[in-house]
Amino acid sequence: MKRRKFIQTTSTSIVVPSIFNQLPVTAFSDQSMLQSLMLPVADNDHVMVLIYLGGGNDGLNTVVPLDQMSALATARPNIRLLDSEILKLNGNATVGLHPQMKGFQTLFNENKLAIVQSVGYPDPNFSHFRSTDIWTSASDANKVVDTGWLGRYLYHQYPGFPLNYPNQAEPDPLAIQIGSNLPLLFQGQIAQMSMNVSNPDIFGAWPNGIQDPAPSTPLGKELSYIRTISRQSKNYADALVKAFLLGTNKVVYPDQNPLGDALKAIARIIKGGLRTKLYMVGISGFDTHAAQGAKEGQHATLLKYLSDGILAFQQDLAALAIEDRVIGMTFSEFGRRIKDNASGGTDHGAAGPLFLFGKSVQSGIFGNNPQIPANVSEADNLPMQIDFRTVYQSVLNDWFCVNKQTTQEILFNSFTNLPLIKNNCATDTIDYYQKSVEKLKLKIYPNPVVTTCKIELSSHRGKTLLQLFDPLGRMIKVLYTGILDEGIHHFVFENENYPSGNYYIRVQQGSVQKTEMLMIHSEV
Repeated sequence: MKRRKFIQTTSTSIVVPSIFNQLPVTAFSDQSMLQSLMLPVADNDHVMVLIYLGGGNDGLNTVVPLDQMSALATARPNIRLLDSEILKLNGNATVGLHPQMKGFQTLFNENKLAIVQSVGYPDPNFSHFRSTDIWTSASDANKVVDTGWLGRYLYHQYPGFPLNYPNQAEPDPLAIQIGSNLPLLFQGQIAQMSMNVSNPDIFGAWPNGIQDPAPSTPLGKELSYIRTISRQSKNYADALVKAFLLGTNKVVYPDQNPLGDALKAIARIIKGGLRTKLYMVGISGFDTHAAQGAKEGQHATLLKYLSDGILAFQQDLAALAIEDRVIGMTFSEFGRRIKDNASGGTDHGAAGPLFLFGKSVQSGIFGNNPQIPANVSEADNLPMQIDFRTVYQSVLNDWFCVNKQTTQEILFNSFTNLPLIKNNCATDTIDYYQKSVEKLKLKIYPNPVVTTCKIELSSHRGKTLLQLFDPLGRMIKVLYTGILDEGIHHFVFENENYPSGNYYIRVQQGSVQKTEMLMIHSEV
């Protein structure tokens, strides 16, 4: 097909052959997406890099509960990690990392890594597509929305966008996706707020110099629009190239590491002066239904890419003297089941760990280890302990300094804050959080339960939520919600003909959450 004919007839994409670090820039021809490739400068110079672990990462072999190795060995004979192989963390005897994650071990021991345990949402969906939409939109599981949480954040910051852009004062994109494409994440109310840098889909030369008049028809109007946006897109690509050429890297990144390659480009263009606030990169292959492996194998290779790539990136930021400005966060659409399967893999699960990294991140472990049942079935899941939107709210409030009213509008609700950021914009401190963790205690007796049991809760004063989760990791009942005084409180749980299985009681009070296993033995 000739170039002019292609441009006149295509309605899917335009390929921009401007390249930095061998990564061509792609702009999409959807009107809202094409109009939105350039964004204004934000209020501060803070940057966040999101890393999407595509496919659903197995959390139990990533962040290993060392206090439950016996139960793990029973539940996972095909992908079992040995205690001697697991990487230990300074100051913590009950949590370890996969043996291929030496980079993360280094970051944790240097106080530059936060581990957030059992992150998910109350009614997990086990479809890759739907759960990814939930994570990227920050919607409730039973609601479908057509905007992303970061798209809404950007639209609140720049409500006039895309009108009057680009301009000389604001020449750079605010959000960039490299090597991945999650369009819902950055979809604002009226425009797509990101530009994409992805692998090439070469259709020929850049359409410079097409000046012949478009026909006076509806098709001609669309053709004129595509030409205009195409020329604008080249300007955005040129801004990236300019920043890349002005920037530099000061460390050696690991060879044959696709994530490291993308992070290397990000470090360089940040140093080169690009004022982009948000970056998103992806690494796929975490849907490990078969041949997952333990110390070696598919999952181990991916975790090595992740760990080594991020360590090099963080060391580069430090050498470039820009690490105060940048934090990173990983996320995946769901975790995996507790029990491995007959194919040597794990099936779609519910909650899993989430990582934040950077000099400005409050290093440590947030949340308690997930509990592994002694008798685990193929259906058993790990329930949510920390709602993923709690992490989102904490980042918006404490890193980007968004006020809580606006954050509530962005996330459709108000969530608690975790002190994930040092010297943050909010009032919660890590000391207050740790004292609250120490005070919050949950006991269940008798356990297992047949008909009734008592729940003993020791807490500080504050709004309290008590929930019941089923073996699949779904929240099925609110047992209590209200304000409790400081002290010890008792609740009675009644078995309402629930099927036998491994259930969980979850308590949330302020920024602290905790889960405790409840085994139900129904009468025959």
